[in-house]
Amino acid sequence: MNKNRSLILISNDDGVDAEGIRQLTAALRDLGDLVVFAPDGPRSGMSCAITATMLVKYNMVGQEKGLTVYSCTGTPVDCVKLAVSEILPCKPDLLVSGINHGGNQALSVHYSGTMGAAFEGCVFDIPSIGVSMQGYVPGADFSASRRYAHLLAVQILKYGLPHGTYLNLNIPNIPVVRGLRTGRQTDGKWVREYICETDENGAPAYQLTGEYERTGPDYPDNDVTLLDGGYASLVPCKLDVTDYAFMNELKKRNP
Repeated sequence: MNKNRSLILISNDDGVDAEGIRQLTAALRDLGDLVVFAPDGPRSGMSCAITATMLVKYNMVGQEKGLTVYSCTGTPVDCVKLAVSEILPCKPDLLVSGINHGGNQALSVHYSGTMGAAFEGCVFDIPSIGVSMQGYVPGADFSASRRYAHLLAVQILKYGLPHGTYLNLNIPNIPVVRGLRTGRQTDGKWVREYICETDENGAPAYQLTGEYERTGPDYPDNDVTLLDGGYASLVPCKLDVTDYAFMNELKKRNP
C-alpha cells in the first residue's frame, strides 16, 4: 500500500463476483489503493448479521497494483470486521459498499446487507457509504451509479463525515438521472410479503416478495419520492437509534 494514497475498502452483499462490485471498483480506481473484501456469494437481506457459530475464512482471489481482492465465507459485516481487524495495514480512509443491484430506499435500509457493511464501517469510525441502484434488470447500466458513487467518494475523502453518521445513496435505473438530492427515509412498511407455493412434497412454501406501502407524511424530500421523480437520493443515517424526544417523556413518567 502506498502511504501517500487513500486506502479504500469495498464490500457488498451480492458477492465478490457481482457486476455491481466490479463496476464500483472500476469507478474508484483513480482515488487510491483499493481493497475489495466481499462475500463469496449472495448475502442479500443479511442486514448487520454476524457469524458466531462457525469459522469464517477468506482467500485472496486477485491482486494488481493498487487493487487487492478477497473472497470471504461470512456476511457483509463479517467482511468489514475481518478486513479492518485482521487484514488491512491501517484503518481505511473510506468504505464503500455496493453497487447493490436493487434499491435500498426507505425501510430496506434496515434489512440490507449492503447497508449493514456501511453501518459496520461507521462502527469502526470509517466514513462509509452504501450505494444501490434500483431494479434487477439483467445487463443494467451502472454508469449513473458509478458517477454518483465517485462524486460522493471524492467529497467524503475531502470533508469526512460526522462521527456516527453513514450515507445511503440510491440511484434510479433510468436513462437520464436528473441529479442528486439529499432527503429523508420514507416512512412505511412492506405488505403482501409472501407468495404461497408448494414444495416437492406438496406442502406449503413461501416466497418473499411484497410491496412498499407508505404510511407517514409525504414529504417532498422522502427518498422514495425523490427516486420516483428521477433523482438519486442521499440519506444520512445514524448509528445511534435513541429517540431523544421520547426518552425525555419516559424520564417524566419514570423520574
